[in-house]
Amino acid sequence: MDLVSTPDNPVPEGAVVGTCKTPDGVTLRFARWRAPPGSKGTVCLFQGRSEFIEKYFEVVRDLQARGFAVATLDWRGQGLSDRALKDSRKGHVRRFSEYDTDLETFMREVALPDCPPPHFALAHSMGGAVMLRLAHKGRNWFERMVLSAPMIALAGRADSRAARMTARVLSLAGFGGAFIPGGGATAIPSLPFEGNVLTSDPVRYARTGAIVDVAPALSIGAPTIAWLAAAYSCMHDFADIAYPLSLRQPMLIVGAAQDAVVSTPAIEQFAIRLRAGSHVVVPGSRHELLMERDIVRGQFWAAFDAFVPGSPLF
Repeated sequence: MDLVSTPDNPVPEGAVVGTCKTPDGVTLRFARWRAPPGSKGTVCLFQGRSEFIEKYFEVVRDLQARGFAVATLDWRGQGLSDRALKDSRKGHVRRFSEYDTDLETFMREVALPDCPPPHFALAHSMGGAVMLRLAHKGRNWFERMVLSAPMIALAGRADSRAARMTARVLSLAGFGGAFIPGGGATAIPSLPFEGNVLTSDPVRYARTGAIVDVAPALSIGAPTIAWLAAAYSCMHDFADIAYPLSLRQPMLIVGAAQDAVVSTPAIEQFAIRLRAGSHVVVPGSRHELLMERDIVRGQFWAAFDAFVPGSPLF
């Protein structure tokens, strides 16, 4: 379970890599890095769908430079964690509570016993959705959360009633293990930069593609119908006007102004109802704020630095 290094993306020094097993028998890969002297605590880094630890090496260094230890994992079904289906290219879960189980296992086995407090969360896209579920349950592992383009609703026609109904019907009809209509086994980083909806930075996009070229086992293709149906079920909960009002977790939500993956208007509508949160939308950014051009990343990190570590809650 070693980490994969490339010339443009070397492993940050001091990595500890291992695995942990969930109560339902899934093996998860994790990595952690000690903090520099004068530690401010630990940032737990949670990826979006289809991502993997290696993609975030630059972010790990950014956090270390800010005085934090870092801990992260590959969610089940991606990276080098266990895959649920024989076709390992399919991004698949049956329900999002499986990611809750991954999170509980990672925190119990890795972050809480081995990483210095206080603990903070930095989560992207699907990882942000898992953090919202955690906050809704009232778990208090984290002093503060920063969510990058969280998956509160999908953008455009992907959020239509017809799309939601089609996913549900096909899943109930036994097609849950199939790729979504139009989806296939090709990993997004293997596709050309032109026309991509993730980042406007060709260098960082190529860097991720180079990692996948060296280690194709890290990547997955499109999600399955069951994954999509589970995601719609999760996002349906977020659409309840009472959901953000119920959250007591201090959080900062950062949206991307040019996001074509998740809905930035939905993020804003959700965020303005938070009791203990705020939000900012970064101009000129596509979905992956942390993989964007320096001018965009600079705005993200300015918002992060103003919010974390912040004042202790007690």
